[in-house]
Amino acid sequence: MQKFEWCLEKGKNEKKHKGIRKIAPNSSEADGHIEKALHNLMAMESMHGQGFDDWCVSAAFYSMYHAALAVLYESGFESRNQECTFTVLEHLIDRKIIDMKKETVWIIRKAGEVFEENDAKSLRETFQYGVETKVNPTIIGELMKNSREIVQKMRIIVEELRSKR
Repeated sequence: MQKFEWCLEKGKNEKKHKGIRKIAPNSSEADGHIEKALHNLMAMESMHGQGFDDWCVSAAFYSMYHAALAVLYESGFESRNQECTFTVLEHLIDRKIIDMKKETVWIIRKAGEVFEENDAKSLRETFQYGVETKVNPTIIGELMKNSREIVQKMRIIVEELRSKR
């Protein structure tokens, strides 16, 4: 809970905050982030098909991240910090506001020994900031599969949240 409170604090008193803010649920923003997630999935598929798996990793990460932002906007949160985005998802899971397993969040972000540097965020950082261009076929296959599944799951969650209002 401390991290959630820290994220809220970082969202205060700044025009361009660096945390999270509680807002009115915003379906328009949520829909925009779902569209961006789908766009990134198409980019991921295209880059994979053309042999650009290093860029495919970034597209996979951002497809999941934008889907996560969609859930936040539909839940009444604005985030400008990746770690805070993940923290809000866990907060919503803990309070049973959304039906998702924390393992889903851990796939996107580093979760210590659970995924050992093969989580999407760590992979993205490796390939975005490093010089490697080749990705282990098993890892990229699993990442792409997870990305598709997570985006679809978050689309469903957005619709469920919307129908509850």
